[in-house]
Amino acid sequence: MDIQLLLALFLGIAAIVVLVLRTRLDAFIALLIACLVTGVVAGQPLTGIVDSITEGFGATLGSIGIVIGLGVAIGKILEVSGAADALARAFLGAFGKGREEWAMGTVGSLVSIPVFCDSGYVIMNPLARSIARVKRGGYVALALALGCGMTLTHHLVPPTPGPLAATGILGADLGMVILTGLVFTIILLPVVVVYARWVGPTLEDRVIPEVREAVYGRLAPVGAGGSSGDLGTDTPHDEGGRDGHVPDELADRQTVSPTTHLGEPPAGAKPHRVGAFVGSLPLVLPLLLIVLNTVTAAIDRNQQGALSGEYEASSWTTPFAFLGNPVVALVIGAILAVYLLLPRWTPRSKVQGWLAEAAASAGLILLITGAGGAFGQVLRDSGVGDALAEAIAATALPAFLVPFVIATVVRVAQGSGTVAMITAASVTAPLVGSLGIHPVVAVLACTSGSMVFSYFNDSYFWVVTRFTGIEGTAALKGWSGITTAVWAGSIPLLVILNLILG
Repeated sequence: MDIQLLLALFLGIAAIVVLVLRTRLDAFIALLIACLVTGVVAGQPLTGIVDSITEGFGATLGSIGIVIGLGVAIGKILEVSGAADALARAFLGAFGKGREEWAMGTVGSLVSIPVFCDSGYVIMNPLARSIARVKRGGYVALALALGCGMTLTHHLVPPTPGPLAATGILGADLGMVILTGLVFTIILLPVVVVYARWVGPTLEDRVIPEVREAVYGRLAPVGAGGSSGDLGTDTPHDEGGRDGHVPDELADRQTVSPTTHLGEPPAGAKPHRVGAFVGSLPLVLPLLLIVLNTVTAAIDRNQQGALSGEYEASSWTTPFAFLGNPVVALVIGAILAVYLLLPRWTPRSKVQGWLAEAAASAGLILLITGAGGAFGQVLRDSGVGDALAEAIAATALPAFLVPFVIATVVRVAQGSGTVAMITAASVTAPLVGSLGIHPVVAVLACTSGSMVFSYFNDSYFWVVTRFTGIEGTAALKGWSGITTAVWAGSIPLLVILNLILG
């Protein structure tokens, strides 16, 4: 590989890591600066660099920006309506006694598809505490299973913004990515449960006193050297408040009932409650429509014998293609969320305010996603992508592991899984065709690699460990360990997926 082009790639990625870690600049600006550094060092004309940035930014957001905005809007309504809480409780009831870690892991993986990890964990953590209080023990295992269940779908299943952005940047089929990500999640969930059950009991006595009292009351949990007497709800406790050493803004959210946001119903109106079935519709129906579009297109391709390349879709697939387009499917989901989950007496201004909050929360993700697409375009136009493809082809490293390794390195270096998978997708995009990597494999490699070793530079690390009440080496053993376990477990799955699709 040409040394100049190799240096351009190295300095571009290094710029992202250094700027995010050592300066006040965020990932969006860091990615744009990386575009400039890479283009200049590679010898691309200066005006051409700017053209590449704007072209890549616009093309990426044109395909994925609307979907991200709609996804976070649905998530916000699920949060404020109490639908996410209803889904969680239904899953707990379905799994039954003795399978609480399975229930919490499954709940986490479901809730985290539309709701950001930190918000979802804050909303669902009271359930883990309630279960631990009834069981008189096992809180750490429940908290770890909940948190890492959320990590799985947050990293693997669109419409979560990270995998959604990687899908758009790499040009993969969204329905295939959803299906494959769900399969990965189902297979990796036992890893979450086994690790949580193994490590959780060893860390139970490491929970800080304030959180221990908030969970179990004034008596110690069974098996932690305390009384095995009744730990009923008569003992005052704080559901994750400030005594648990959590940030004030998180503590405030933790003590709020899921439906408190709705306000008091008018006189004569019944209290608002959302059932699990109704609460799942805005989430499940769009996913089904997207997957159905993928399935019908695959059947049509097979009937025509056009298993690869372009083909002319049959007329019978048109309704499925329309309704299963991610934009249309998520518009339907957003409408269902607003009109099924919220009571009729909710003021229009309040609903619009929640949707505006969702749009604001998606803003930075949209910018980072677009900047990631810009970085990929600079790599293509400067020739770095082609040169890197030739260099990798000459090594013994399997091509499909390249995005996995890049995502792993970037995640460890700067902490954000979303930034890691977008960076890996941006670097990998120019290589997909020349190296023969299936786009779906490339997406899952990016997203799986970004799960590794969540620690101090990851904001979600602090949310989970502070609510769980573990610090120092206990936090590393519990949370950093469980995220690394699912990262390692994804490697054989990637090998099998590459054999199937490659």
